[in-house]
Amino acid sequence: MKALAPGTVIFHRHRGYGVITHVNLLTGWISARFGSESRTLDLNLSTDAVQHADGEAILFRRAPPDRMPHARLMAVVRELHQAGYEKLYLYAWPKPSGLHWRWHLFTGQRDWMARPWREGWYGSGAEYNNNPVMGWGDSPGATTGELIDALARFDPQGLAQALGRDEDHTAWFANVCAQLLPGYMYSLDMERAVEGGLRERPAVPIVAVRAGLPAYAGPDIGWPPGWAGLWQGVHVLPAPKIKLTGHTEPG
Repeated sequence: MKALAPGTVIFHRHRGYGVITHVNLLTGWISARFGSESRTLDLNLSTDAVQHADGEAILFRRAPPDRMPHARLMAVVRELHQAGYEKLYLYAWPKPSGLHWRWHLFTGQRDWMARPWREGWYGSGAEYNNNPVMGWGDSPGATTGELIDALARFDPQGLAQALGRDEDHTAWFANVCAQLLPGYMYSLDMERAVEGGLRERPAVPIVAVRAGLPAYAGPDIGWPPGWAGLWQGVHVLPAPKIKLTGHTEPG
């Protein structure tokens, strides 16, 4: 995706080559001067078929952007699985505030509890809102293929760690993508214990990745392979007893 700013040379089907003098990406309108004309011409990027000088179309996206990158990451992981990089796993979980979701792509041995020690790449939906890139040299709005190419160039050694077979997880992930993409993502955050202990194997939480989408109403998503044994017992550490100097808390 090329930059669009004052000074960019463009081509219009009726006016020929011109130069942009003003850009308003909030509305999708630009102003441009063609040839020796003293007046500028206002053009709409949605309807006026404006092109870059090399013929690449300039399109104004009317649809609301994704507020989080997780669905794009799911598409990346699915394609890499199909290419033989099956030891690549996507973990997503909410920040404590609940306003944004973090993500971690990790490679190598599939061990969900040891995930923080696995090699990979991290990101946050909060950062993505202000700078919509994954952080490995990609461009905003890059396609799935472009994201994979950028990652392979950015960290070829790291991506090589994902080569290998994990058929169970690959099948689970392909089924999840078929049910959720392009509008929804999953979170692997464990449910907090409530009175009476942890509910046995609740459904995987599903979140819409852009504003205006209804709540997910499809079939429940099962937990990925390797999570079955994690649901036995309560997974919240007990709060430590408060001890005040000079006093002993009754046991």
